[in-house]
Amino acid sequence: MNHISKIYFITLALGGTLLASCTNPTLPLETIEHTAEEENSVVFTKAQFNTAGINFGQIEEKQISGTIKVNGLLDVPPQQLANVSVPLGGFLKNSELLQGTRVKKGQRIATIENIEFVQLQQDYLEARNQLEYAKADFERQQELAKENVNAKKTLQFAKTNYYNWQAKSKGFQEKLKMLNINISSLEAGNISSSIPIYAPISGYVTEVNVNIGKYVNPSDVLFEIVDTNHLHAELIVFEKDVPKLKIGQKVRFTLANESTERMATIFLIGRKITTNRTIRIHCHIDKEDTQLLPGMYLKALVEAGGALVQALPDEAILDYQGKKYIFVNTNGNASNEGYQFRMIEIEVGSSELGYTEVKLPDDYEKDFKVVTKGAYAILSMMKNSEEEGH
Repeated sequence: MNHISKIYFITLALGGTLLASCTNPTLPLETIEHTAEEENSVVFTKAQFNTAGINFGQIEEKQISGTIKVNGLLDVPPQQLANVSVPLGGFLKNSELLQGTRVKKGQRIATIENIEFVQLQQDYLEARNQLEYAKADFERQQELAKENVNAKKTLQFAKTNYYNWQAKSKGFQEKLKMLNINISSLEAGNISSSIPIYAPISGYVTEVNVNIGKYVNPSDVLFEIVDTNHLHAELIVFEKDVPKLKIGQKVRFTLANESTERMATIFLIGRKITTNRTIRIHCHIDKEDTQLLPGMYLKALVEAGGALVQALPDEAILDYQGKKYIFVNTNGNASNEGYQFRMIEIEVGSSELGYTEVKLPDDYEKDFKVVTKGAYAILSMMKNSEEEGH
């Protein structure tokens, strides 16, 4: 009986020890670190290496131009955009303009009619006649004053009357000029109830806001005309990128939903930061393009100058799960175990002519072998191995 009790106690003790070891599996730190490294590593046999067409290279020093990604739109300078209105209200008598119509500066584009135009012309003619009479009277009073025939008061009145009618006549004349009324024709007796409207600039009609018979006020915009020969790109740049900008830098831009790339040059850099911490950059388009229109949105890359940086061929860089990686060879020349590769996460910068700037983790040197061709084949092999392991 005592012998059976001892055996039972020993069995419980061993069972407890085994249970404790299963519920609290403690692995050495070195084993955990090694396992983590192996998750981003893979081994290729020589045959696999040759089949995948893998090539090695090293990080190089390259002169790469930095770029700044910005948005913007096409615009025209103020002197190339005209809103057409009338100095005095009236009814639109005729106009043949449509959106997209090409007009030349000085071309008659509409006619406005109002009875008040007749009254203004009559007022001018009356003022001109009164001016002639006042002038003759003033000259006559001057002659009489020389002979001491008239009183100084009479001469002063004639002088004042003359200058008053002269001012009125000049004022009416300027009003008529604003209405595009020909003064010489009017003085010949040609009074009209309508006035012509002329195009202030050459360009294309972009807005037509009137129709025949509509009454327009001086504050109304009848037409909008844009000269597209001087389109420019207006870019919006964040405050942090302003120090990188210089007048004369090149800009590559594309329109929304287009792949055609066009070139521009920075001409002016704004001097005011908005509440959104941005400034405006004025760029001249290198080549005029009749397909471009004001208001079109664009995306642009500003070439912000070159620098000597660490770079790799674009083919060496993997884009995986939203991050950038490269593969490095960790065992030098192929051994009996084959070629060992490890995947390293990196940061990338600007790209140019097939090369991209790379920034390595602090614990890596730049003199190791980098996979410059066949990186995606290695990634595929590594992921397949992980799936088979699970």
